[in-house]
Amino acid sequence: MKIKVIASTKVGYVLPKEDAVDFSGKSAGICYLPDTVETLFAESSEKTQKRANSNIKSGHHSVFGHPTYNLCLEGIPKILAMVLNNEKMYNTSEKSARYTQMEPSPQEKELYEKWIGTFKEQILLKYPDFDEKRAQKLAQENARYLISVFTPATIMEYTVNFGQLNYIINWAKDYIEKGSDDEFSLKLKETFGEFLQAIPDLEVEGLDSRTKNRSFSLFAQRKNRNEEFGENYSTTYLASFAQLAQAQRHRTLAYEMTLLDKAQYYIPPIIRNTELEEEWIKDISSLEKFFPQGMLVQVNERGTIENFVLKCTERLCGSAQLEIMEQTQKTMAKYMEATKEQPELYNYLLPYSKGSRCTFPGWKCNSPCIFGGKNAMHRTI
Repeated sequence: MKIKVIASTKVGYVLPKEDAVDFSGKSAGICYLPDTVETLFAESSEKTQKRANSNIKSGHHSVFGHPTYNLCLEGIPKILAMVLNNEKMYNTSEKSARYTQMEPSPQEKELYEKWIGTFKEQILLKYPDFDEKRAQKLAQENARYLISVFTPATIMEYTVNFGQLNYIINWAKDYIEKGSDDEFSLKLKETFGEFLQAIPDLEVEGLDSRTKNRSFSLFAQRKNRNEEFGENYSTTYLASFAQLAQAQRHRTLAYEMTLLDKAQYYIPPIIRNTELEEEWIKDISSLEKFFPQGMLVQVNERGTIENFVLKCTERLCGSAQLEIMEQTQKTMAKYMEATKEQPELYNYLLPYSKGSRCTFPGWKCNSPCIFGGKNAMHRTI
């Protein structure tokens, strides 16, 4: 066996789309390679272009996945990051809204800063051993539920292949043309419009998925799906935009969302069932038109039992976002109940159902959380 690099990313270099098409056309030639790769790559550009055009026309677009682009998107809203991240064919590095202070609109900022102070006070009362820095970060994590998913505050590096980028460009165009006219969709259309204006000219005519009737995967095409747990599972629950954004990192699982007919909101456990709960609902409800990250949406999650366990090893932890940890616990409880009469599946899940990942077989934590295995699953922050 021989292995060699035939193309690679280079900092500061922008691959012209013509070269991306040429490289894809050469890659297509490998499928019917009569000679060597060296001979193929030395063929005339006209022959390569003809092959590439044939692949575009036939819909055999996988070869256009070989060239990749590293995009830096500055000042993009969280919702756009979520739309892109749900497509799975990517690598991303994104500014964290959990641990960095945000700069939203004046109306949001007033409440955001108010609740940072309130949460910090409650955290230090509940956990007096926490230092100021830790309490501040956790306060910011909870206060960011007030920030709109349309606030242009995220910076993200997004690495995507050439073919997928062309699909995304065309899905954005299709959404602008065919999407609903409710308030959320109108805001999203505006966001997609800004995205299309800002994206470098990397579009190739015909390199789209219209013949395959594909579109953005984040938005559910069916409102209801069956709840089932077996070798594969499907479950539906309410989650905030913030939790859904966390869940999307599990690219082996499928996620889609539906907006609720009547707005509901996530209530952080540290103020749940206290006099502050009513004040929180009042404040976050006043931001309904902004679509705050704490607004609940209906989420459908689907995958295999093995990949659910992989999710558990990430989310059943004191360092994980609390909301997603709680939801993963609930899904595990449903899974265990549903597989009682299926011993192979039940016994497979059993070692992962007894607590945080500190208890998982073979797990060794290199950075123990502040709560420890005993308290991680019962924390309120």
